[in-house]
Amino acid sequence: MSADGNWTTTMNTPMGAQEGTLELSIDGNTLTGKLGGPQGEIELQEGTADGDNLSWKADITSPMAMTLEFTATVAGDEISGDVKLGSFGNATFTGTRA
Repeated sequence: MSADGNWTTTMNTPMGAQEGTLELSIDGNTLTGKLGGPQGEIELQEGTADGDNLSWKADITSPMAMTLEFTATVAGDEISGDVKLGSFGNATFTGTRA
């Protein structure tokens, strides 16, 4: 099943669970979209799709500037994966199709 569409997500960060949204669009192997949360909307960068496996980056400025690096797998109406939080280690995230 395609990852295209809107997702409601929870990222388990060192600062606690962060609720957000994810808007994904796939064209061939190219993934584009937006990550939404308390910091506003952020455009996804360097997004790729290989079947149900996805990866992308997002630059945030709050609570501090860093590049988040996501890897994810889509299974039906669920998405889950890992996020590299710069020098702060890794976090997990999960989501469901909105």
